[in-house]
Amino acid sequence: MKFHDISSRLVSISIAIIGMTSFSALTFVPTLTAPAIAQTIGEKGEPVTTRSTPQAIALAKHLRKIGAKVYTAYWCPHCHDQKERFGQEATSQLDIIECDQRGFKPQRQLCIAKKIRGFPTWEINGRFYEGDRTLENLANLSRYRGDI
Repeated sequence: MKFHDISSRLVSISIAIIGMTSFSALTFVPTLTAPAIAQTIGEKGEPVTTRSTPQAIALAKHLRKIGAKVYTAYWCPHCHDQKERFGQEATSQLDIIECDQRGFKPQRQLCIAKKIRGFPTWEINGRFYEGDRTLENLANLSRYRGDI
């Protein structure tokens, strides 16, 4: 065998070993599953830190008045983003349904009965809307007439 052939094989073997090592390292890195996130943030989820605007508070009160609900899971980052968009004061006005059995005051059977498939899911005027929504979108869906 020539030197060039040997060095090419060594490079190929080295690349294969590095590739397997990298792959092995990646497969053993723990992923943040819902239970792992739950252990990190607790059963109530991350606290809402933003301040509510008067418009967000008025929209939240309107949503409660018409019977709108938002179905969430305490470990859901999109649910947290939705609450941050409303802010602390407005979030306290919303009718929030916790769907994860390990969450604070869970209503799992209601979520199952309503066939909730993802979080957050809004129930407004008898219709379901999945996903994190802008305040403007929620105002339109709920026929809110105030400023946003």
